[in-house]
Amino acid sequence: MSEFVCIAPDVKLGQDVKLSKFINLYGCEIGDETKIGAFVEIQKNAVVGKRCKISSHTFVCEGVIIEDNVFVGHGVTFINDSYPRATTTEGSLQTEADCKVERTVVKKNASIGSGATILSNTCIGENAIVGAGSVVTKDVPANSIVAGNPAKILRYINQTVEVAE
Repeated sequence: MSEFVCIAPDVKLGQDVKLSKFINLYGCEIGDETKIGAFVEIQKNAVVGKRCKISSHTFVCEGVIIEDNVFVGHGVTFINDSYPRATTTEGSLQTEADCKVERTVVKKNASIGSGATILSNTCIGENAIVGAGSVVTKDVPANSIVAGNPAKILRYINQTVEVAE
């Protein structure tokens, strides 16, 4: 490995994974043939499936599950805590024991545009597309295209019926 790649010994890498420089991986699992771009961090207990593309400057935090064939654009941020705090009610700095990790799931064949923010406790459905810069605050249905802040359904893929707002 390069001096510009930080991969902890507990990382499970599949076959033919392509890693760029300046990445930080620890305690995670990366599936076969996945490509990880530069300046990406993937934390412990995160899973990235097979044949995914995680573009540069993306943050995949603990509790995120990304299934197979998913595209994640540049600068995407996943969130795993609905109510983050720096200190406890007593005023001391929080530790890992004080945090409750909340799950986020990205189903197979989904695409997330650059600059999107994905909040915790959400599921992005199979084949769904999240527009660039969107903020996903609730589940995204399978085969839908969402965009905006908060992300709203624009339409469904392979359907001509428009969804009323």
